[in-house]
Amino acid sequence: MRRFAPTIYVLTGMVIGGLAVACTAGANQPNMQAAFSSLQAARAELIQSRPNKGGHRERAINFVNAAISETEAGINYAGN
Repeated sequence: MRRFAPTIYVLTGMVIGGLAVACTAGANQPNMQAAFSSLQAARAELIQSRPNKGGHRERAINFVNAAISETEAGINYAGN
């Protein structure tokens, strides 16, 4: 069960992120929304990869999380 915990977190994040993007769909930002989806997919792949990367995997996950937050903030800002 422990092995699937990261997947559950990723799926939950994707649902929450999808809802956030859906709420701002009126802003019609297909490029930002595509980037948001790609970043979520990248995070899912990083989380599923083996953690034997000397800390680089964890740093990459943190950077992708930051990029997701900034992309979401940009979508929300432009939607106002």
